[in-house]
Amino acid sequence: MKTVLVTGGAGYIGSHACKALKAAGYSPVTFDNLVTGWKDAVKFGPFEQGDLQDRARLDEVFAKYKPVAVMHFAALSQVGEAMSEPGRYWANNTGGSLNLIEAAVAAGCLDFVFSSTCATYGEHDNVVLDENTPQLPLNAYGASKRAVEDILKDFGAAYGLRSVIFRYFNVAGADPEAEVGEFHRPETHLVPLVLDAIDGKRDALTIFGTDYDTPDGTCIRDYVHVCDLVDAHVLGLKWLEADKGSQVFNLGTGSGFSVREVMDRGAAVTGRPVPCNTGPRRAGDCTKLVSGSTRAITDLGWEPTRSDLDTMIADAWKWHQAGHYEA
Repeated sequence: MKTVLVTGGAGYIGSHACKALKAAGYSPVTFDNLVTGWKDAVKFGPFEQGDLQDRARLDEVFAKYKPVAVMHFAALSQVGEAMSEPGRYWANNTGGSLNLIEAAVAAGCLDFVFSSTCATYGEHDNVVLDENTPQLPLNAYGASKRAVEDILKDFGAAYGLRSVIFRYFNVAGADPEAEVGEFHRPETHLVPLVLDAIDGKRDALTIFGTDYDTPDGTCIRDYVHVCDLVDAHVLGLKWLEADKGSQVFNLGTGSGFSVREVMDRGAAVTGRPVPCNTGPRRAGDCTKLVSGSTRAITDLGWEPTRSDLDTMIADAWKWHQAGHYEA
């Protein structure tokens, strides 16, 4: 089987990607420092602990497994933290990625699938973003990811590195078989926060702002099921194997759901109420952020079959009731 090096494979999206890769006939090797990932989430291939900023460790892993491709998820991703500690984001997300890219090229591993973000676009409120939307990131998280995109383009020109870049916003849901799922400490994502409130693991959910120009007054965001998302990454890998060239793809539904919609469907799917409070708007929150995926559907052949709200919540709830990691 072909080996793929999956950075961040012990995290939420990375662990689902490893399962999808194994199902597609690849051998996923997880490379993770376990700062935000969980060793218990590594179930579908070998695990190598290490940090992206340790070039010698990267070289060792490339030499040991001789991967045909890299699937790069490992990154810090909290916007608030990125604004208060930008140096961490530039060092880890950009510096670490540069180390990884240089190690891959040195090892002759020239197919690279990169998990970027629609945060590279910055504030384009109430429009459907596409791949040609100007990239004007507002913080070190988005800016550090955009810089990695630029590095990949430069290394493509210089060394023939081929890359597929995916930009997306909110990821939700979990493996329908509940082998892996979403487990953050602390948790900041809306769907698991809703489920925590339903389950009594937190007192109540806080809605930040109820006076936005939306049908119910709450912000709207685009959500993609994690399994649909990682399916796109496997398709991206196959795109590179078919020598179709480097490309950027947005992944989204193009519509999105409001905070209240997520809460209401959470209550409906679980049959339990969602305790909630209301608070003032948070600085920097846009009214509506959605990302279309016409290019991914048309060119890549992507079909987001699980990205309806009820399915995402039901899969997350199944994991939420029993799923957790110890180490």
